[in-house]
Amino acid sequence: MQNYIIKGIGGFYYVQTDHGVVECRGRGSLRKKGITPVAGDNVVLSADGAALDEVLPRKNLFIRPPVANLDVLFLVASTTQPVPSTLVLDQLTAAAVYKGVQPVIVITKGDLAAADSLREAYASSTIPLICVNYETGEGLDEVRGWIKGHLCAFCGNSGVGKSTLLNALAPELNRETGQISQKLGRGRHTTREAEIFEVCGGRIADTPGFASLDAQRLCRIPKEELQHAFPEFEPYFGQCRFTGCSHRSEKGCAVRAALEEGRISRTRYASYLAMYEEAAQYKEWEHLP
Repeated sequence: MQNYIIKGIGGFYYVQTDHGVVECRGRGSLRKKGITPVAGDNVVLSADGAALDEVLPRKNLFIRPPVANLDVLFLVASTTQPVPSTLVLDQLTAAAVYKGVQPVIVITKGDLAAADSLREAYASSTIPLICVNYETGEGLDEVRGWIKGHLCAFCGNSGVGKSTLLNALAPELNRETGQISQKLGRGRHTTREAEIFEVCGGRIADTPGFASLDAQRLCRIPKEELQHAFPEFEPYFGQCRFTGCSHRSEKGCAVRAALEEGRISRTRYASYLAMYEEAAQYKEWEHLP
């Protein structure tokens, strides 16, 4: 198993190793290289385990919240109370895809309202959508399957049932988070840093920054790259009449033709247009890493 950071507090890093959690400090050479270790980083420790020598190459990096090498981002939305916004969900799925993270939409409160409109919206998107039912257990094993072997994070607005979902998936998480937080001295520090826990055969990043559905905190996607954040557009790349087609109003656009033929969701396409207009307002220096 590679050593990886489970949390950083006040210049100290807590690294999960084969022999348990090790507390260490980062080498000055990392600062000189402009590297700030974050939770999820795979690292190399010194021979005595007292120093963090090297941060291995990252799959991805989120600045807000600070976490690296995320594999799966679960977007938790409820069918009602609050009613989900497809635009917000689409912004987050796009941010995940842009960062090389697999988005998975998890729908709660299916007993209060049907999820048919959401199923329809994402049917052609290739983005997994899972409806969970706590009474029957429906969907929970499917979510656990995505967690297994991956580093995951959950995001969702207040009231969607994120805590209920996590407790249903891994009841031991409450106990483990309390024990690890005590070990890491959370009571002695006020922090908004991420913290990683091993559950369901994988790892979950407890990331305060993912608490709300705010795609702007994750990244800003350049308008030229936005099309690649909508997986259902990909089969039509290269088929448009004009090179550099923005898929908005150009004649001979294969994406718009697929939309008219019902092969692309109208709500997803509407989100693309809204996000394109917003991205067009950004200056190049405003794009977040």
